[in-house]
Amino acid sequence: MATDDTSPTLSSDPLEVRRQKLDRLIEMGIDPYPAHFHRTITNAAAAEAYADLANDTYSGDTVTVAGRVYSSRNSGMFIDLHDASGKLQIFSHKDTTPEAARVLLPLIDIGDIIGVTGKVRRTKRGELTVDADVITMLCKTLRPMPEKYHGLADVEQRYRRRYLDVMVNEESRERLRARSRILTGIRTFMAADGFMEVETPMLHPIYGGATAEPFVTHHNALDLDMYLRIAPELYLKRVLVSGLTDKVFEVNRNFRNEGLSTRHNPEFTMLEAYWAYADYEDVMDLVERLFGTLVKDLNAGSTPLAYGEHQIDFTGPFRRLPMPQAVLEATGIDFLAIDTDEAARAAATARGFEIDPTFTWGETLAFLFEETVEGTLIQPTHVTHFPKDISPFAKEMAEDRRLVERFETYCNAWEICNAFSELNDPVEQRRRITEQVEQAHARGETERKLDTDFLEAMDHGMPTAGGLGIGIDRLTMILTNARSIRDVILFPTLKPV
Repeated sequence: MATDDTSPTLSSDPLEVRRQKLDRLIEMGIDPYPAHFHRTITNAAAAEAYADLANDTYSGDTVTVAGRVYSSRNSGMFIDLHDASGKLQIFSHKDTTPEAARVLLPLIDIGDIIGVTGKVRRTKRGELTVDADVITMLCKTLRPMPEKYHGLADVEQRYRRRYLDVMVNEESRERLRARSRILTGIRTFMAADGFMEVETPMLHPIYGGATAEPFVTHHNALDLDMYLRIAPELYLKRVLVSGLTDKVFEVNRNFRNEGLSTRHNPEFTMLEAYWAYADYEDVMDLVERLFGTLVKDLNAGSTPLAYGEHQIDFTGPFRRLPMPQAVLEATGIDFLAIDTDEAARAAATARGFEIDPTFTWGETLAFLFEETVEGTLIQPTHVTHFPKDISPFAKEMAEDRRLVERFETYCNAWEICNAFSELNDPVEQRRRITEQVEQAHARGETERKLDTDFLEAMDHGMPTAGGLGIGIDRLTMILTNARSIRDVILFPTLKPV
């Protein structure tokens, strides 16, 4: 069949042109969406296999490759074919490519997915190339790719049409691949450290384990309202009670029906872990080792990495900063020398802070920390000695029972990790959870219920343990120099258009 038979008069509408080419393929008896095609090598594997092939030389090998057409020059003589691993040049010329293959060239558009079988060579200019013997249409596309050099200029469209953003934006591709490596690295590290990975329910009959507004759904068969998980904590603690393992973790999706920001998405990913017969200081060491391992993997063995204008060094040990000490240094207020809620509020007010009249001693301390210290913590820092008032599930410190064995790890002024020496006194646990539910009801949160099954599990005895939660999305932002959480989530939550 002559080549010009495939070049009918086409519409001026780019979308209609593609449909006309699709129709032409079908008229020619070519399936534009075949069910089977088997490539023999990826583009990256080809680059590695023929790395030593000299310029202007044929390898003598025939390969079959496949991918998306990113550019086409000289009426299809030169095609840049991309797969997930990289780029490869395809060459089609009447002196080397049979007419049966070249007949497809006028019907191939940028963005089409094709397969090519041919001989491997390196051009005089050093470009690894496959001389096409056979070209197979694998997917005729009906819409064009974004323009190669400008991509999606509208940031909102990048998030809404992420598949196109990834298709044309190398930075997006690499950041999302880095996220995958981070998740794999976390699982590998935790398993090597003796932790057992489990899966806990995402549908909860009673929501708990954190203070957050839940998403509500309905189970038709049970005629029961249920809640998307806001935290896996209460189920993972049941695992420790069971004795299945002394070291348990879950990489979990959580859902909180709250606001959107550059650091908040309603569904997010966390690492949560519990380690029997350990305390919060043991967990600090674990966090430092985990972060150091992840950074070295992503950063070619080096721990300092760039985030914006800062060089952040994840070499342990991290600075350990007691919250009362930090606030004393920032404000001159020594909370450890203050005995009452009223005195704490008065001291803060005297320094010019607007304090809620209901704040307790610990809430006032935490508020001043957030206002004066949090934004200064650029290098990885463990903030310790949290007030008990805001930490109802952590063990008290022996030297001052107003404080608890808890730390949060800050980096780039963000909290990225929260950890406790976990409360395991069942009587105190019941008292604190009951009080928490009562406070929720007082705020009008009438759906909040007491998880009596969890409390019964605690009555059977949970070993002393260190508990840990790490926000993987925020950690990934820092490790990949991303300014918005939407950059590190493949399909972030967006307002409808």
